[in-house]
Amino acid sequence: MKTLEAVCVSSIEIKRNKIVFDESTGLILDVLKPSSSGASVDFYFNDDCLLFAGMGDVHIHAREDVSGKNNYKEDFVSARSALRNGGLCHAGDMPNNPIPPVDDLSYKEKFKLIEKAEGELWAYAGVGPGTHPLSFPVPYKVYMGPSIGDLYFKDLPTLESTLREYRGQNVSFHCEDPVTLKNSEHLLLHHERRPVKAEVIATKDALMMIEKFNLKGKLCHFSSKEGLFFIREARQRGVEVQIEVTPQHLYFDQENLKSLDQGKFQMNPPIRFTEDRIALLEAVKNGEIDFLATDHAPHTEEEKQRGASGLTGLDTYASFVTWLILIQGVNPQTVAKMASENPGIFFNKFISSWSKLSVEFQKMGNGVGFVAPGFRANFTVINMKKNLTISREMLRTKVKHSPFEGVTFPGQLEALFIGGERI
Repeated sequence: MKTLEAVCVSSIEIKRNKIVFDESTGLILDVLKPSSSGASVDFYFNDDCLLFAGMGDVHIHAREDVSGKNNYKEDFVSARSALRNGGLCHAGDMPNNPIPPVDDLSYKEKFKLIEKAEGELWAYAGVGPGTHPLSFPVPYKVYMGPSIGDLYFKDLPTLESTLREYRGQNVSFHCEDPVTLKNSEHLLLHHERRPVKAEVIATKDALMMIEKFNLKGKLCHFSSKEGLFFIREARQRGVEVQIEVTPQHLYFDQENLKSLDQGKFQMNPPIRFTEDRIALLEAVKNGEIDFLATDHAPHTEEEKQRGASGLTGLDTYASFVTWLILIQGVNPQTVAKMASENPGIFFNKFISSWSKLSVEFQKMGNGVGFVAPGFRANFTVINMKKNLTISREMLRTKVKHSPFEGVTFPGQLEALFIGGERI
């Protein structure tokens, strides 16, 4: 049995607590008031630090699949190293691989590779033209138009007829309309070839299908002010839809990228305009954003120079959180909801399925995302007063570059505990 004392942040409160956990099971036993007698604890963190339930990223591209074709960019072991470096305890891998996981067999084959990550990584199944739901509950991902890889739809009727089979399932959407993308492909700049209009049209279509087929919907890496209007309208009608936003779309815009290498920052959907970035930050502050998700998408620098879309983000997660709180004034309790609790709730829905595929998931107890008895002893401790300038030397992603290179954040990761073990 071990004890830890820190200022703990949840969506409900910010309070100094003493946490008791069992290293052998990796589970929390109790959460208590600190001892007035000054009794010693095994791990003590002063008031410069905030402890969150282990943070999670619901959207990454670890690149590895059974083909091994993209392992030179990232694999499950290097992705785990990068996520730990950024203060994350778990992350969900997207299915746009050379051999995508789209049925029971291909999903199970991918999970055999994921076992190397010891329960810290999990996977979405892909939805493509003519696919069908798996025989057990998993999260799904839909690419409404072309991005990276071949798993996408070319028109709305095909997408709608396919999603009819997924009624009631948990489906995440990459919202870019394929017709708009096709009509814009001749334009010069990346953000012109993938315009806001493409996201807005696809958002309306995704919301329609979420409502029509009673899906548990999530809109990935959302980037536009205009699209938020339609999401709010749908939520008011009772549509169950959640939103991800990336650090990149909250920090960068076309105005502050003017003096920088545009290709280095290319991603899908693109970095948008100042009004979009400000609208997303306001939505974060208002509690309208459900997930802070990196869309970690590693490519080599040579590939980036040739126009590959995708940015890394795992290594810098905890430090970016300090920018949200200390520079942008986001309430730490809001961060706890976006970075710990909601990713935990999402993860916990599928533990029973993953436990049948990997013994590592049999150790999760009540799950992750909360500092409470019976939950996994995963803790992200962030020092709010120790600034950090991002350099490639500190990165553990295999491709060794970050859009935040040279940026000084006001804080950094102090400690990470996974299953009660300090990493």
